[in-house]
Amino acid sequence: MHRFKNPSLLLYISAAFIILLALFAIFRDNAHSITLREATELLEGSSVKKVIATKEYVYLKADDEIYKIASSQVTPKMFVDYHVEIGDGSNTLLSILFLIIILGVGSIIYRFFQKKGSFHPFEPKRATDSLMPSSGVVEAIKSDVSFNDIGGISEVKIELEEIIDFLKNPKRYKNFGARMPRGVLLVGPPGVGKTMIAKAVANAAGVPFYYQSGASFVQIYVGMGAKRVHDLFIAAKNNSPSIIFIDEIDAVGKRRDGQRNDEREATLNQLLTEMDGFEGSNNVIVIAATNKIEVLDEALLRAGRFDRRIFVELPTKKERESILEKYLKNVPNSVDVKEIANMCVGFNGASLAALVNEAALLCLRQNEFQVTLEHFHQVKEKVMFGKKKLQILTETQKRYQVSYQSAKVLVAAYYDLPFEKLMLSNDHLTPASDTALLKHELIHRLKMLIAGIVACEMKFREHSSSAKSDLDEAKELLKRMIEEYGMGRSLIASNGELESLLKIYQEETRALLESLQKPLERVEMILYERESVTKNEVVKFLDEVL
Repeated sequence: MHRFKNPSLLLYISAAFIILLALFAIFRDNAHSITLREATELLEGSSVKKVIATKEYVYLKADDEIYKIASSQVTPKMFVDYHVEIGDGSNTLLSILFLIIILGVGSIIYRFFQKKGSFHPFEPKRATDSLMPSSGVVEAIKSDVSFNDIGGISEVKIELEEIIDFLKNPKRYKNFGARMPRGVLLVGPPGVGKTMIAKAVANAAGVPFYYQSGASFVQIYVGMGAKRVHDLFIAAKNNSPSIIFIDEIDAVGKRRDGQRNDEREATLNQLLTEMDGFEGSNNVIVIAATNKIEVLDEALLRAGRFDRRIFVELPTKKERESILEKYLKNVPNSVDVKEIANMCVGFNGASLAALVNEAALLCLRQNEFQVTLEHFHQVKEKVMFGKKKLQILTETQKRYQVSYQSAKVLVAAYYDLPFEKLMLSNDHLTPASDTALLKHELIHRLKMLIAGIVACEMKFREHSSSAKSDLDEAKELLKRMIEEYGMGRSLIASNGELESLLKIYQEETRALLESLQKPLERVEMILYERESVTKNEVVKFLDEVL
C-alpha cells in the first residue's frame, strides 16, 4: 500500500476539511421547506414576523422557526401586508469560499502527485484499455426501495412474502424439510416495476442484493461472460442469505437454436450450472426479470431452476389510482386521482410517473400553483406517443381537418368510446384495445375511423390524404372481424365480403352524421376557434338533440 511521505500534504488536507466543516456550520441553510398551502396559512395566521426574498427562495421568519419556499411558487401580492427584505447573498459567499478552498486543495494534491510522477490527467487513454475485460470485485447494492414505495402490486407482494420470510427465517423451513424455490422469474411488459419489486424484496428481507443486467454477461472475450456469472454467484454465496437479481435475462438466456455462439452458450451453461449447485448454499435466491419468456431456453425454465413464475401485469384502474397517489403525494394538485386513472387505461407504472412529472413541469412553465386535470389532458398525448411537430396548415387544409376530426369525435362520443379530449392536430383519438370486444363495439370503432372520410365527402365531395392512417386501421379491423373473429355474414369469410360490408358501414355512418348536423356544426365551430374539444362538451351537444 502506498504511504504519504510528505506529512505537510496531510496537514493541508485536514485543515481544509476543518475549514469546510466550520463554514458549513456557520452558513448552512437551516430553514424548513414548506408547500404553497403551508406558506399561505402562515401568512394568513399572522405568525410571520419577517419576510426575506432571495433569487431562489422566499424565507418566512416566525417566532421560533424559519421556513422557505421556492420563489417560483409565490407571487408578490401574497406579501402586500409585509415588508419584504432583499437577501444578503450569504449562499453566494459560501459557494465562492467553497470553490476557492476546493481549487486550492485540488492544486496541492495535483502538485504532490505530479512530483511523484503518478498523476497524468491529460494523458490520453490507450485504445487497448477500453477493450480489456473488467475483473472488479462483485459488490452488493444497498436497496432503499420498500413495498410502500410501489403502488398496485398487492397480489405480487403476497406471492413474494414467502420468499421474504424464508430469507429472514431459513431454519424454520429447513427444520420442516421444505426448501424455497431456487429461482423466481418475474414476467411482464416493460415499465411495470419488475426491478423495483426485486429491490423491495431485498429491502424487506434485509439481505445483500446483487444486481446484474443480462447484457453485462455478454462479452467479446470467450469465457469472460461465464467468469462474471461465476464471480457473481461466489460473492452471493459468501454473503448468504442474499438475493441475485438478473434483469433482462433473455439477453443471456435465449433458447439454443443450433446456431453456434460459443460465448453466449458458455455463459448460459455457467448460469445453469451455478443454479444447480445451490445445495450447499440454499440461502441464495435468484430473481430474474424478462418481458420475453417465450425466447428463454427450456433448461432455464425447468423445475429446480426458476421454480416460481410471477406475472406482473399492467395495473388495473384501482392499482393506477394507488400508483398515482404515490407520485402526486409531493406535487401540489387539485385533481381527483380516479379521473386521472380513468384516462390512463393501458399505462404502466413508468408511464404514470412520466405523466405526473410532465404535468408538474407544464404547471411550472405556465407559472401556476397547482396541477389541474387540464394539465394532464395536455401532456397525455406527449407521454403516449411522444412530442410531435405541429402541422402547418393552410386555411383550406384547416377547414378540411376541422370537418374530418369533428365527425370522428362526434361519432366517438355518440357510441361512448373512451377518450377525454380531441386536439385538431391529433392522429389518435381513442387507442386500440387489446381486450376482447363484442361485435357491436368493433363496429362502433370502425364507424369512428371512417367518420372523417364520410363527413368530408358529404361537405367537400373529397377527402385528404391525411385519412390514410384511419383508413388502413379500419380495413385491417374489418378484415380481422371477418377472417379471424367470424363476425361477417357467416363464420367463414366469403369473396368480396370486406368491400360490401365496408360500404354498408359507410352508408350507416353517413346516415348518422346527417341526423346529427346541428351538434356536428357546433363541434366544428369550437374546434376551428380553439383547436380542441372535450368529450363532455360533445356529449352536451348530443344531449340537446337526442
